[in-house]
Amino acid sequence: MSDFKVVKFGGSSLADANQFKKAAEIVRADPDRRYVVASAPGKRFDDDTKITDMLYACYAKAAQGGNFEEDFAAIEKRYNDIICELGVELSLSAEFTKIKNAFAHMAGRDYAASRGEYLNGKVFAAYLGFEFIDPAMYIKFGENGVFDLEKTMSLLRPRLKECEHAVIPGFYGSMPNDTIKTFSRGGSDVTGSIVARAVHAKIYENWTDVSGFLICDPRIVDNPAPITTITYRELRELSYMGAGVLHEDSIFPVRTAGIPINIRNTNRPEDRGTMIVAESEEVSKYVITGIAGKKGMSVINIEKDMMNSEVGFGRNVLRSLEKNGLNFEHMPSGIDTMSVIVATDALKPVQKSVLDEIEFRVHPDHMDVEDDLALIAVVGRGMRKARGTAGRIFSALAHAKINVKMIDQGSSELNVIIGVSEEDFEAAIKAIYDIFVTTVTA
Repeated sequence: MSDFKVVKFGGSSLADANQFKKAAEIVRADPDRRYVVASAPGKRFDDDTKITDMLYACYAKAAQGGNFEEDFAAIEKRYNDIICELGVELSLSAEFTKIKNAFAHMAGRDYAASRGEYLNGKVFAAYLGFEFIDPAMYIKFGENGVFDLEKTMSLLRPRLKECEHAVIPGFYGSMPNDTIKTFSRGGSDVTGSIVARAVHAKIYENWTDVSGFLICDPRIVDNPAPITTITYRELRELSYMGAGVLHEDSIFPVRTAGIPINIRNTNRPEDRGTMIVAESEEVSKYVITGIAGKKGMSVINIEKDMMNSEVGFGRNVLRSLEKNGLNFEHMPSGIDTMSVIVATDALKPVQKSVLDEIEFRVHPDHMDVEDDLALIAVVGRGMRKARGTAGRIFSALAHAKINVKMIDQGSSELNVIIGVSEEDFEAAIKAIYDIFVTTVTA
């Protein structure tokens, strides 16, 4: 492990010249921050448009043979305004001409979107006095469009070793035929993770506009407590259930290398933020780490006497789903009952076919479908050592007069999944938060 830090700045952190200055101060405040990953400029205010969205819209006009001069001029102005306000000796005129020409010759949506990071990386490198490295030459995808970690490491590691400081645009790399290929939206997080692995960084700092993660959705609970430390496994559980945290895809390069991630706030650099680590012995103030959930679920209820003694019963139910291209979320069961929880939007188009297939394969005594189900995950490594966690959840929900329709707890004791009616979703999250957090801080 090196002493280097890789720092990634999101779109809100590089939205305008003022944000550029804040980001530069952060980089210069620590000599170990030697490699910087830059996103495209984000929104400067609520009604503003992200550069990436401007590029998509501009390219759409170009691809349809329309006049995109005005749209492109607006993009040029965003960058030129930043350059002017920073007082940087830099001209992007040649780059703008090249990009406009590529748009006119149908260079593709990935190319168009990637230019936001590319140009912003150029500006930030000039402002910091760092070397600029184009990821198209070093971050590689295979013929099937899947990111190639091994090939990327073989190219990127020696290149980064050559330079003391560098700015690398996020979000994109290239295909074997050298065409630009982007990661999914939010892909700059992936690039930061890749760069951190390539230099064996001691930490990957991800700078954004929030001071880390929160225990639950602030749209449901007012001013929820922050999460100071979270493990990769907890992060996966929460992100899968819809929490607005980093997706596992964006951290896998550092996760496998054991490099911690620190989520920090560019506007409040003094805040500790959230640490994402492989394992943690840190004693949390609360039993739980986070609460997350999602609506729009349906449950297929299946009843049959002596189901438990029928070999292959569960397999046949799952084959009925598989035949119709349907994934399941959870499958709680009893001696003579089985419930299969699936996303409502995915089930509806194939519901009759699925039910007919189940009927044909297992001949249930009774079967029905119940919609309007919401799932809530209560996640926390502290739950392993705390007695009565499930009991406290049920007590809180009973006090709030909320009926629990389903419960599922994994053998790892890392999370408890409960199912409630969609109309009780917000109230259930508030009740769980209150019993585990509010009562502790009161």
